[in-house]
Amino acid sequence: MLDDHVTLAHGNGGRFMRELIDEVFARHLANPALDTHLDAAALALPAGMVAVITTDAFTVQPLEFPGGDIGSLAVNGTVNDLAVSGAEPRYLALDAIIEEGLEMARLERIVAGLARAAREAGVAVVAGDTKVVPRGNGGGLYLATTGVGVRPPQRRLGMDLIRAGDAVLVSGPVGDHGIAVMLAREAFDLSGPVASDCAAVTPLAAAIWDMEGLRFMRDPTRGGLATVAHEIAFAARKTVRLMESAIPVRDAVRSVCRMLGYDPYYLACEGRVVAVAAPRAAEQILALWHALPGGEQACAIGTIADGRPAVVLETEIGGERFLEELEDDPLPRIC
Repeated sequence: MLDDHVTLAHGNGGRFMRELIDEVFARHLANPALDTHLDAAALALPAGMVAVITTDAFTVQPLEFPGGDIGSLAVNGTVNDLAVSGAEPRYLALDAIIEEGLEMARLERIVAGLARAAREAGVAVVAGDTKVVPRGNGGGLYLATTGVGVRPPQRRLGMDLIRAGDAVLVSGPVGDHGIAVMLAREAFDLSGPVASDCAAVTPLAAAIWDMEGLRFMRDPTRGGLATVAHEIAFAARKTVRLMESAIPVRDAVRSVCRMLGYDPYYLACEGRVVAVAAPRAAEQILALWHALPGGEQACAIGTIADGRPAVVLETEIGGERFLEELEDDPLPRIC
């Protein structure tokens, strides 16, 4: 029988730690490749495929928010990094750093959410580690994940492929995750119907992986759309021109941003894809995305132009303004 709260004994390598792993993590994450008695997992990878690996850490506050929690965020964030790189996600390794005093019921909900997200994304958690830190030395729970995927060796995406005249696309409204987490903190005595867009983007990415004319994809997490645009501008040595009237932003997100002085273009998304493609391919991509769940509101939002590396926003009233690089973090600890 587990205690109501996590204690330091749950991290000492003894009986309590074994019970925590078996009764919370292994019970929810069970799959044929997971063996909690081994220190390493053997992975079966298809012949002729290239292995792709990524790693990430998650420190969101609060741990649970409308549309997800730190568990689903960890899975989808890692899966999405693989998917937009052209890889089919297969496996995850999970590290959990738990603060003493975390409610066991909350931990169980989060691990259950993580397991559900992994099943929906088609990935197996095959290895992991658990640590418990003293009270006051953590934010309740930190998660770190490493993801492994596979892709054909001939499939390549990169910013070096981007050309002037290419179109910039986004698969759906931006800023949802950032505002959902901020409202969940109740720091401003506000509430609203916004939920995080936390989801795996593999179906959206896989639909266009091998399309001729696709140059590059990225999921716009920390720093949002504007930061991805700056990365493109500096790597490709081009000007990214975005159209304010074309960028999808939910009314509730826009309203909160106006009240509190946030810019939705800098807010994190956790279930969106930004893509750059040749004009003809862009039309095909939008048609495919519109037919898929999560892509119904996909839009062409800008173009790549010759010029100095910069991001220019064409405003709804016909003017222009530069979107500067992000310096201060408007919403810390959101992913």
